[in-house]
Amino acid sequence: MSIHHKIFGLCCALLGSAAVLSQGTVRPPGLNQGYEPVQPIAYSHRLHAGELGMDCQYCHYGARQSRNAGVPSASVCMNCHRFVTSSLDAKLEEKARAEKEGRKPERVFSPEIAKLYEAMALDPDGNPIPGKEPKPIEWVRVHNLPDFVYFDHRPHVARNIACETCHGPVGTMDRIRQVAPLTMGWCIRCHRSNPADPTGKGSVTVDGERVEDHVSTNCVTCHL
Repeated sequence: MSIHHKIFGLCCALLGSAAVLSQGTVRPPGLNQGYEPVQPIAYSHRLHAGELGMDCQYCHYGARQSRNAGVPSASVCMNCHRFVTSSLDAKLEEKARAEKEGRKPERVFSPEIAKLYEAMALDPDGNPIPGKEPKPIEWVRVHNLPDFVYFDHRPHVARNIACETCHGPVGTMDRIRQVAPLTMGWCIRCHRSNPADPTGKGSVTVDGERVEDHVSTNCVTCHL
């Protein structure tokens, strides 16, 4: 095959790839916008963060003190679910059945909370099951940046950046999905639209030199 044929073939391949990408049928590497994996336990942020109004940092407490927000251990879940094991309606139905049958009501478990107890190797009363070891819950990570990107939750939390800014309306989601593209351009646009001085008083001075008014877009800020 001549060099001209090779060049022609390469050009056709590049043009074809560009056409496919322009139609949105193929995602560039690392772009997981819309990713919504099924989790081992159907944890609903709509219920916990939305209806119940739980603070995000009650579970994701790592966000204010470390780089990663992290996923809470099952023991954090048990702070509440040692007592709450099903919906109120399910409890009332069991109470009515028990009264009709002349017995004491039994503890009712939703299928998902039963999975939590199973993972923790606990019996229905919340006691460890002899001879059974707890197993980690293998949550599927949703928001995952490339290895060459450094993101630290701490400065964002310190500036009171709402979690929804990057994670979308989690209080409406039964299953978490990635809303933002989390691309370099997306992050830079946010940095450029926010002042470096969180009080909004304008530019600040470092070692006598004036710095940019907006949040840093220096390469080393995110690529150490």
